[in-house]
Amino acid sequence: MKEKKDKKEVKKTLTRREFMGRSAATAAGFMIIPRHVLGGTGTKPPSDTLNIGCVGVGGKGSSDIRSVSSENIVALCDVDGRQMADFLGSEHNSAEQKTMYEKASKYQDFRVLLDKEKNIDAIAVSTPDHTHAVIAMNAIKRGKHVFVQKPLTHTIKEARLLAEAAKKAGIVSQMGNQGHAGEGGRLINEWIWDGAIGNVREVHCWTNRPIWPQGIEAPKDTPSVPDELAWDIWLGPASYRPYHPAYHPFSWRGWWDFGTGALGDMGAHILDHPFWALKLGHPTTVQASSSPFTEDSYPVAEVVTYEFPARGEMPPVVLKWYDGGIMPPRPDELQEGRMMGDSGGGGLFVGDKAKLMYSTYGRNPRIIPESKMRQYQRPEKTIPRSPGIHEEWIKAIKQGDKSTTDFSYSGLLTEVMLLGNVAVATQEHNTKLEWDGKKQEFKNLPQANKFIHMEYRKGWSL
Repeated sequence: MKEKKDKKEVKKTLTRREFMGRSAATAAGFMIIPRHVLGGTGTKPPSDTLNIGCVGVGGKGSSDIRSVSSENIVALCDVDGRQMADFLGSEHNSAEQKTMYEKASKYQDFRVLLDKEKNIDAIAVSTPDHTHAVIAMNAIKRGKHVFVQKPLTHTIKEARLLAEAAKKAGIVSQMGNQGHAGEGGRLINEWIWDGAIGNVREVHCWTNRPIWPQGIEAPKDTPSVPDELAWDIWLGPASYRPYHPAYHPFSWRGWWDFGTGALGDMGAHILDHPFWALKLGHPTTVQASSSPFTEDSYPVAEVVTYEFPARGEMPPVVLKWYDGGIMPPRPDELQEGRMMGDSGGGGLFVGDKAKLMYSTYGRNPRIIPESKMRQYQRPEKTIPRSPGIHEEWIKAIKQGDKSTTDFSYSGLLTEVMLLGNVAVATQEHNTKLEWDGKKQEFKNLPQANKFIHMEYRKGWSL
C-alpha cells in the first residue's frame, strides 16, 4: 500500500504550470529533461541544451551569438563572408566558443539554413532592420523559437503580423532591447507605480543618434559587389538598388529602405521605459517636425510628439521624442553641472509631485530634485528580476514560459515607435495624424497609410 501511496504523491507534484511548460516544449518539437531527473553535476547534459542557429554575425550579431553560447550553436549565417571570417577570428571568443563556432555549419542564405538544419530549436536574428520580419516569420512558421534584435521590424504591419504569428505558433519570442532586462527599468516602474512622482502627464525622451549619415541622397556610383557578399540576399524584400558601401556594413540605419533611423534604433531602449511604466498602448495622435530629408534617407534631427489616452486611473500623456542633438528644456530641479541622462540619451517623466530622470537603457533612475530622492522611502522590489535579455529567453524556452519583451509586448512597442517615422515622412501635410490602433490605419490622412508597410520585392513575402 505504501508503494502505491508514494506513486500517487509523486504524481501530485507535477503542477499544472510544470505540465504546461513541458507541453509547450513538446509542441515545439523537443523535450527538455531537467538535470535533476538525469542526475549528476558538472557538464550540462545534451537534453538541457538548445540547438540554436544565428543569422547575422557582424556588429550586434557577434555579441548576441556569444550571449546565447551557453547553448549549442549549430549554425551560423551571414550574407558577407568577410564578417563571418572576422567573427570566427575574433579575440573576444573564448577557446570553447571558437571550437563550437568552427564546428557550426556556415550559410549565406537563412532560407537554406532553415531548410537544412532540421534539428534547431531556435534562431537569433541580428540583421539589418528590413530583413528582420522575413527571417523571423520563416522560422516561426517552422515552429522555431525566435530572438530578434531591436527594432523588431522595419514596418508597422510587420510588427503586428509577427506578434500574431508568434502567438498562434506558441513559440517563445524575445526582442533584443537589453535595457528591458535591467535593474533601472524595474526601479522606474516600481517607483512610478508607488506614486513617487505623482500622476505623469508628460514625458520627454532623447538620443544622441544618428551617429551615421542621414539627410543625404543615395550614391550615384556603382562599385563592384565584393566577392564574399551575397548582395541580392542582403537586399531581401527591399527594392533593388546597386551595392554600395554607404549601405553595408554599417550605415544602413540611415536609409528609409533598410533602417528605421534614430527613432527606430534607440526608441526600443529609451521609449520602452515610459511605454512599460505608464502602460501606454496605442497613441491617439502623432505629429513630427524635422530637418530636411530626402527620398532615400532620414532627417538629421527631429521631434516627434505622441498623445496617449487615459489608461484606467492613469491620466492622458504627451510623450515627446528628440534626436540629432535636439534636447528638451533642462528641468529647473536639476542641479548645476549635472548631465541630463548620459552621453547616449535619456528620458524624463514629469509628475505632479516630482520628476524622474533616467539614462540610456533605463540606467541610473533618479527622482529630481535630489532632495526628494533622498527623502523617498523606496518600496519593496515587486517585479521579478531578469538574468539578462538573452538568458531569460533561453530560460523561458526551457520552462515553457513567457519572456518579458516577447512579441506581444515588443510588437506593440515597435508599432508605436514606427508611427513617428510615418509622421516624419508626412509632415509636409502639417497634420496631426489620428491613429486607429485596432484597425491599424490613420483616420484623417489616407495618404499616410501607404507607409504602414512597404511593397516587397518579387520573390519575397511573409
